[in-house]
Amino acid sequence: MKEEINFDLEKTILAWQSIETDAPLHEIEVLRLLDKIQKNELKCEDQVHAILQGMVVYHRLKRNVENDQLNDFLLHNLDSKITPTVIKELRALKKYVSLLKELKEIDFDQFTLRETDFEPVKLKKVNAFLEKTHDLNRLTEQSLDQNSLQKKYEQVIVELEHAENIASSLKYALENRKSASELSELNQSLETIKRKIHLFNEALPHFMQVNKEKNPLDQLNQMVGLDEIKQYINNYYYYLKYQKQRKEIGFQMVDEPGMHMVISGNPGTGKTTIARLLADLYYQLGLLETNELIEVNRSQLVGSFMGQSEENTLNYVKQALGGVLFIDEAHTLKRDDQSGNDYGQAVIDTLVTAMTSKDYANKFAVILAGYTEEMRQFLWANSGLRSRFPDSNFITLPDFSDESLMEIAEDTAIMNDYFFTESARNQFYQLIEKAKVDESFGNARTAKDLVLKTVFSKSSHAEKPTQQNWLPHMRIDSEDIINIDGDKQDQEPLQELDRLIGLSDVKEEVKKLSSFVKVQQKRKELNLPTIPIQLHAVFSGNPGTGKTTVAKIFANILKNCGLLKRGHLVLASRSDLVAGYVGQTAIKTKKKIREALGGVLFIDEAYALNRGDKDFGKEAIDTLVDEMTKHNENLVVILAGYKEEMQQFIISNPGLESRFKKYFHFKDYTNQELLQILNYQAESYQYKMDEAVNPYVLQLLEQNEVKGNGRFMVNWINETIQYQALRLDEEEKIEKIDTLKVVDFEQAWKAIRGNRYVKNSNTDQSSIPRN
Repeated sequence: MKEEINFDLEKTILAWQSIETDAPLHEIEVLRLLDKIQKNELKCEDQVHAILQGMVVYHRLKRNVENDQLNDFLLHNLDSKITPTVIKELRALKKYVSLLKELKEIDFDQFTLRETDFEPVKLKKVNAFLEKTHDLNRLTEQSLDQNSLQKKYEQVIVELEHAENIASSLKYALENRKSASELSELNQSLETIKRKIHLFNEALPHFMQVNKEKNPLDQLNQMVGLDEIKQYINNYYYYLKYQKQRKEIGFQMVDEPGMHMVISGNPGTGKTTIARLLADLYYQLGLLETNELIEVNRSQLVGSFMGQSEENTLNYVKQALGGVLFIDEAHTLKRDDQSGNDYGQAVIDTLVTAMTSKDYANKFAVILAGYTEEMRQFLWANSGLRSRFPDSNFITLPDFSDESLMEIAEDTAIMNDYFFTESARNQFYQLIEKAKVDESFGNARTAKDLVLKTVFSKSSHAEKPTQQNWLPHMRIDSEDIINIDGDKQDQEPLQELDRLIGLSDVKEEVKKLSSFVKVQQKRKELNLPTIPIQLHAVFSGNPGTGKTTVAKIFANILKNCGLLKRGHLVLASRSDLVAGYVGQTAIKTKKKIREALGGVLFIDEAYALNRGDKDFGKEAIDTLVDEMTKHNENLVVILAGYKEEMQQFIISNPGLESRFKKYFHFKDYTNQELLQILNYQAESYQYKMDEAVNPYVLQLLEQNEVKGNGRFMVNWINETIQYQALRLDEEEKIEKIDTLKVVDFEQAWKAIRGNRYVKNSNTDQSSIPRN
């Protein structure tokens, strides 16, 4: 059913009557409205529809889209009978800008005539001027109102035509060897044209002005987020400007902080962008001769033999003179684990020398960038370098908020001529949340990459675009986001849990916890009080009882509930967490935890971490407890092992005991359940049992105690299939290639009965049924 457009919104749209005021709606809002109108979800008057299309043109002009055929199409196809004034202004504006760009490309000084020029030279200049101006795309129509822009345009055209008339007279005189008195008159007219063009450019809306120098502070303030950083750099700019003005009247400042800067932050937080803006600010203030930024990293500075690093560094310093030397990931210059053959320290020493030498000091700025913690350690380990950067010249860029990342994503989409529908925006927001799991998250870079992947997904199955049906080819729907997510499961995790054999108590506990999580999430959405959800768990039981399988299902359940962003399972044991020497266990444990962020960390035989106070396992436990607190909403830890050992392990550490409230005990499978597992495994390989097999297997299980539970049955069926293959290979004629017989199981049993899976095997084989 069509919905009438909101009255206030309609009033706002109709109120936009001139391009001298900014469009009242953002480009994305306009595109969403037009999309709803095209889908027959929204109804509006033709006048409103026309103005909305005009807003699309306006925003595209504002974005300075090159060779914009879509704008030409939209302006050309708007019904002239209902075309509002603002549309006519847009048509004229587009032509104004087109003409202005042509005029700006002409160097009118080259046509200036001198009395000393020979006549052939004068004639050549006059002909060149007439040829250039003849090809200009002048307007053939005027807007309805004689506004300031129209008047400035007319003044340019009048003066241009005046100069053309002078040039034509001059050309005639020169070609016919007559006296030419118009030289100074033409030169004067050329100067007037340049002034009129400048005034014409100034009369355009600011965003449309040609060759307008961009203010770096304006560029900074237009960036998404970073409010504190913007405030700092604005203050820093006016501080530098004020100190420069003081110097000009004779004051001095001995302890000025200088231009060297350290910018730290996680990937994608805008370190390089801020560095470029600082280079522009230094240049605009006249502190540097150029705004050029020489960007380098470790690979360009550090050489492979003695002396090469110093040479490389000095070469880049020379290139940066008058501008900025920007060293990205500067913390990698000096590595803790580097060998004696690493020359990163040589780069640092050479850089410090250059920053303080008579030849280079105050002639260039150094900006170091890197990750926050790594940069802190790097600078404190290099006191000489650290002293060149006062505390006031440290900028720490924060991670972008989810809403800021979504704004960056929408900006990226619109700059590539795409927009998100409202439902797609919500879906994409979840995609950002899912990607934002640890400090390696790429912030703005990741948001942009996800947009481009979404565009790729849409483009891979889209129909050929046409101008008549342009809007769907800008639209990003929820389906496009779902395609890029691509993390679909073959079946629902709860259904997968139900299909497991046995484990009735565990299934009930998992379902109960799943229901509790869902209800708490729903209460949260309704702004109702919620009970803290304790998800860290202890899985106890003998080997082969399904602990790892249930952990994987549990991770998927929590992902579906929205509590885990990735829902993956990371398996670990003592060897994955504990190192052999002091200080490395914490690093190793943190690395494994980072791998599990957004999912479940499953530590098997966790009690093996506790081997006494002098064992490095204690460091792993302490690190685990700290990291669980730090990543409380982004990590679930499951500790697994034998029941008694796990109870003693948890009790022995108060930090663990307070964090693990959920206990799941996995009982040994019954003989009937083990038989079901055996049959399930055989069917999964597309084998079937001979009718005598099940009674044989069941009696064998009843008369023997097996270790390994389900794992033993999987090994038994795999061994049985190999003995069946051996039996078939020895027969003259192969029959029933998909049937397993008692003899196959019997031989497999004998092969494995000597290993750890079978205990107390005193079976009287003659009492067991066989075919």
